[in-house]
Amino acid sequence: MELSGKHRATLAAVFADPVLANIPWREVEALLLACGAELSEGEGSRVRASLNGVRAVFHRPHPHKETDKGAVKSVRRFLIEAEIEP
Repeated sequence: MELSGKHRATLAAVFADPVLANIPWREVEALLLACGAELSEGEGSRVRASLNGVRAVFHRPHPHKETDKGAVKSVRRFLIEAEIEP
């Protein structure tokens, strides 16, 4: 897996401590795709993700475009379970 500089920066932001709450969701989706995840639309604002045999459902933030801390923690947990770490 070869990540661009932008994707590496997003990955670092997802794993930052303390947890950040201002990562644009489109950058999180781009990171997941770059890592090889399959994304599909669910009902409403749901996004289904599958990566390395791990599945998760996320909710796109709205009305804002940035994630909250809970969503970042969920993405972090998903990436760890899928064996993707910075």
